[in-house]
Amino acid sequence: MSASSALEMQTIFRGAMSRFTTGVTIITTRTPDGPAGMTASAVASVSLDPLMLLVCVGNTLATRNAISDSGVFAVSVLSQGQEGHALRFASRCDDKFAGLGLRTDHDLPVLEDAVAHFACDVTEEFAGGDHTIFVGQVVSCGYSVDADPLVYFGGKFGSLCDLSSHAQLAYDWQLAASL
Repeated sequence: MSASSALEMQTIFRGAMSRFTTGVTIITTRTPDGPAGMTASAVASVSLDPLMLLVCVGNTLATRNAISDSGVFAVSVLSQGQEGHALRFASRCDDKFAGLGLRTDHDLPVLEDAVAHFACDVTEEFAGGDHTIFVGQVVSCGYSVDADPLVYFGGKFGSLCDLSSHAQLAYDWQLAASL
């Protein structure tokens, strides 16, 4: 495959993957210098027995080395309205954790207002192209039943469709159209 075909295929691949709706998470760990973290959508359940999940972290990110060195990570699943958190942790700003509320029941930095959270011990680390795949055994987790997740599709943040408000909008539109 020529370099231009490989670049074209990467562009098509990115576009195709952007059509896969995913949740938005913050992956965190601790270091001797303080917490480290990043935004990620490449998170998946692996096993129920034992409880395991995986995260994929870009090899050029400081969080990748921090997870590898610490042997632990946490996943905080973001809720609607937390787009700012996602953008902050996707950037290379100095103190991503400034002003954020963190749960106090974990040794790892976990966002207190996350829809769900998982604290994990790294059990496997695999090379995955320009990423590292960390498999973690879940040692603690929890979730909120009263929050809706933040989702990502087509390069944009979004939310799940609330059927009652969708039905109300459709009714209002039909009513307005009939007048």
